[in-house]
Amino acid sequence: MNINHIAKLARLGLSEKEKKKLEKEFPKILEFVDKLSEVKADKIDPTNQVTGLENVVRKDKSRVKSQQETEKLLKLVPKTKNRYVQVKAIL
Repeated sequence: MNINHIAKLARLGLSEKEKKKLEKEFPKILEFVDKLSEVKADKIDPTNQVTGLENVVRKDKSRVKSQQETEKLLKLVPKTKNRYVQVKAIL
């Protein structure tokens, strides 16, 4: 297994010292990963969140504003264009 190739695929910048160390350790790492494939996990549900926390969201409800209310808000902003708030580009 070529460590330079693996490092390039993983986009890792490795020093020569790190490469030499990994060349010795890599076969052991692959052996361990092979052992993981022996674990019978077909009846285990995939886990993507382990704390039990859930996002609390509310429904996004729009509110109809009166023409007078809209005009009042537009007067508060420094710049408008076609009745929209105009801002500087951020990209």
